[in-house]
Amino acid sequence: MKKYIKILVDFGMTVLLLLLMAYERVGAAAHEWLGIALFLLVVLHHVLNRKWSGNLLNGRYRPMRIAQTVLVALVLCAMLGSMASGIVLSRHALAFLPVRGGASWARTVHMLCGYWGFLLMGLHLGLHWGMIAGMISRHIKTSPLFARVSRIAGIAAAVYGTYALFKRGLR
Repeated sequence: MKKYIKILVDFGMTVLLLLLMAYERVGAAAHEWLGIALFLLVVLHHVLNRKWSGNLLNGRYRPMRIAQTVLVALVLCAMLGSMASGIVLSRHALAFLPVRGGASWARTVHMLCGYWGFLLMGLHLGLHWGMIAGMISRHIKTSPLFARVSRIAGIAAAVYGTYALFKRGLR
């Protein structure tokens, strides 16, 4: 049962992240509420995966484990930056908080953390893609063609994301 909850939480975080990146489509108020929902799912994700955090100081650190740990730390920094700046910028969901001023720096931090966080979370998801595909194939009958098409779609999304990053000057 816990495995299915983890899958639902991860799927929910992915959907919310995509919706958050569509700010112009969802509007300011919905963006704030979706951000709060993502924050809650991230907390739940870490509670459900606390065994990983508990083993941070155990075992050997090989290159892949180092890469994953650094990536998770960078995602955490981006999330914290997005949350802190989002609180300062909030005009709907957290309007009751007595936060005044700082909107200029908060907007810059929010955009920077949002875009870099999106990129870093995509990398995080990509590093776990084999595990995700394995879980899907164990529960849903898939064909080799489906596996190839999904792999090509993932690579195409990564290539387009890299192109868009540089095209839009979000370095």
